[in-house]
Amino acid sequence: MQRFLIVCGAGGLGCGVRYLVSRWANTAAFPYGTLIVNVVGSFLIAFVLEAALRKVAWLTPNVTLGITTGFLGGLTTYSAFNYESTSMLLGERPLRGALDIAVTLVSCLAAGLLGLALERRL
Repeated sequence: MQRFLIVCGAGGLGCGVRYLVSRWANTAAFPYGTLIVNVVGSFLIAFVLEAALRKVAWLTPNVTLGITTGFLGGLTTYSAFNYESTSMLLGERPLRGALDIAVTLVSCLAAGLLGLALERRL
């Protein structure tokens, strides 16, 4: 039950941060907020999980679970990305939809690789 509550609490915080970033950054022209949280989340999950594999002392199993499954699970939003991209692709902005998909995929992959590389250097 403790781990469940950790995930729920941290997930709620991640959802709140996602909401604030989207309110701040999303525009009618492009879903920047969704892109930001997915790129940042891709970086952080790679960094944290790599650090946990290296047995960084403060990353206990519960802390790792809270950060990755909880906070980052609430922060990142593939479902919103999928909806926004599909709407643009099938609507009146197919090129923007394709651009959103390409930028998100490349940026998240790069952020994940950067997270791994940075943690391995520390």
